Amino acid sequence: MNQPNQSSTPTEAFNRAAYSVVTELALAACSESSLIFQAGDANITVSAHRTGTLRLQLGNTQRPDYGLLVKPDAEGKLGVVATDTGWEVVFADLTLKLHKSPFRITLERGGKPLVGSITDQHFRGRSRIPAFGHDISGGKWCVSLALESDTALYGFGEKFGPLNKRGQLVRGRTEDALGVNTELSYKNIPFFWSPDGWGMLIHSTGVVRHGAGFPQWSHRSYIAEVDDDVLDLFLFVGTPAEVISHYTALTGHPAIAPLWSYGMWLSRAYYRTPQEAIDAAAEVRRRQVPCDVITLDGRAAWDVKTRFCFEWDPSRFSGDYSAEKTLATLKSYDLKVCAWEYPYVSIYNPLFKELEAKGWLLKDADGRAAVFDWVKDPTDNPFGPVLTPLPPSGIVDFTHPDASRYWGDRHNALFDDGVDVMKTDFGEQVEPDMVASNGDTGRHLHNVYPLLYNRAVYDATQRYNDTHGRGAAMVWGRDGFIGSQRYPMQWGGDPQTDWEAMAASIRAGLGYGMSGVPFYATDVGGFYGAEQPDAELYLRWTANAIFSSHFRYHGIGEREPWAFGDATLEIAKKLLAFRYRLIPYIAGAAAQAAATGMPLMRAMPLAFPKDRLARCFELQYLFGDALLFAPIIAAGGCTQVYFPAGENWVDIETGEWIAGGSVKTVTRPLDRFAVFGREGHVLCLGRAVQHTGEIDLVAPVETAWVFGDANSDPCVMNNAVTLSQGGKLLGISADRIRVFAK
Repeated sequence: MNQPNQSSTPTEAFNRAAYSVVTELALAACSESSLIFQAGDANITVSAHRTGTLRLQLGNTQRPDYGLLVKPDAEGKLGVVATDTGWEVVFADLTLKLHKSPFRITLERGGKPLVGSITDQHFRGRSRIPAFGHDISGGKWCVSLALESDTALYGFGEKFGPLNKRGQLVRGRTEDALGVNTELSYKNIPFFWSPDGWGMLIHSTGVVRHGAGFPQWSHRSYIAEVDDDVLDLFLFVGTPAEVISHYTALTGHPAIAPLWSYGMWLSRAYYRTPQEAIDAAAEVRRRQVPCDVITLDGRAAWDVKTRFCFEWDPSRFSGDYSAEKTLATLKSYDLKVCAWEYPYVSIYNPLFKELEAKGWLLKDADGRAAVFDWVKDPTDNPFGPVLTPLPPSGIVDFTHPDASRYWGDRHNALFDDGVDVMKTDFGEQVEPDMVASNGDTGRHLHNVYPLLYNRAVYDATQRYNDTHGRGAAMVWGRDGFIGSQRYPMQWGGDPQTDWEAMAASIRAGLGYGMSGVPFYATDVGGFYGAEQPDAELYLRWTANAIFSSHFRYHGIGEREPWAFGDATLEIAKKLLAFRYRLIPYIAGAAAQAAATGMPLMRAMPLAFPKDRLARCFELQYLFGDALLFAPIIAAGGCTQVYFPAGENWVDIETGEWIAGGSVKTVTRPLDRFAVFGREGHVLCLGRAVQHTGEIDLVAPVETAWVFGDANSDPCVMNNAVTLSQGGKLLGISADRIRVFAK
């Protein structure tokens, strides 16, 4: 299909592409859980899944199964009734009306319409965009839904702009965005929902362009252009929390990351020698900065020309600084070690020829190993003077089972040397004409490739951990797609060192959470910029990232707290001490996420979907069940906070109670947070420790803060503190309970 020009009319954009409109349909076959309708040359299948989930498939072509769905089989019981205008499909309290001439749908719950096909008609009388259309020549589909004037749309993966995508054109293609300042992003998920009570997953690995009330197409419609030979849709019904629960039940419940991962990760791009990394580890402990992980980034571990091949740079890691000795020294400071990788093999490394001979690299159209070159134009190096250019490389073919297993198992030697977790960077470089061993091309492999890559490394880590008694696995990944929540976790890539990039990173984490992925981190301090972050930005970024699932200092240049002076160091230590006290609470929220898919950072539309005013405050969020957090995103320490209606809130800094439905301007010094307790809830805090190995796993809670009269079960690891029916906290003595009385 031609790429629509944003200035063109919707009719020109779509009808020029010769979309055939799906018209008549007839019931062709039925079973208890599926119905097949014949519509011209294409079949339409309706199937029932778990409660609140219906599937609608159009087309006949079978695509490779990448395991995006953990429960792909229909399991509900459908009823069907013929009507004068088509068919009504009934599943529990849901009714999906299939209208013909032309084909369109209406989804109802309990007799109330929730969402239906486009109602936007052209002046000439036809629908401006087909409700369902197929571009046979280009192998694309479109689907169009009607939106009410106040319908908001959330999700779509990691995006750095406004959370409500209404009015935007959202392109779902994984990109090395080289920043957080545009619509390009590293984690695109074709799943979204509305607070109106419905959501949708487009089950496709192709690029999806979402016109979310995009006015150049139709401001009153959601229109998706799907680059795939079939159109496979899941419709979800329920509250936003229920929709996310339905989505994660379908695509996989989140795994829980290891406890140590919730501590502070220390990194920079990069430690130039093993001794530099050792010095940083020693300084962390000497200055008593709480920390759990140190990262050896790409140029810290591997030779620039031949990376990545599982072999430490021999010019640095040898003799007294062998990898085994260096990592043992780092670990002697009670630190885990993270090492960087990417799924590419330099043409200058012998491993390239070896994998090419085995057919374990993606191929070009001529059947040879495809070579990706980052520098397309010698006069326009994408890395500029900032980073060392990456070498031309082959791309590991993770659709080949032997290649995937080989790549995973090669990590064992790194784990033997002392690596605990891999930083799985990159994954966006699969090009359209590349060919995989399963017969798919880059057209459909591009978006799903990061999932296959992270799955291979995550599974390899878990196999090794199971064999050696090392507990839960994780990766520190950059890219994501449908199902990425199964392989925790992902961080947001490459923010600029300024206030707006910090704010964009917060929005990205909230949007990713609303897309069914509960864990997220950012590069605290910013990754790149003309200047290093000043102390105020550095400390505000630190304070804001305390209230995220994971925390890492990282960037080009020093990011260690002592690099910003003694005063900054002392404040950073205070903020990090509170982070470590929060870990029992964070671990409890992670367990909730594994069961329900609810993120730790819960944006206002997700946490309070009925409060329309709350949606306007897109940067504040509910952190777990008990805390409302308002990040400070500008110099001066001032922010406006909206307190959701129907509940009361207490300022944990001052003890002041604030009625819901109000807005308050709050100012905080650099060593304090704008954070508020939710009435009826309990915040369980642990001791201030230097690393998670010092947490008492049997009795992790030092004190419990009760906001008013407790009426909700505490969110805490291992259910260490519970609430009796009489409102009494069990598992903690009365002298360790602090009550914020109204």
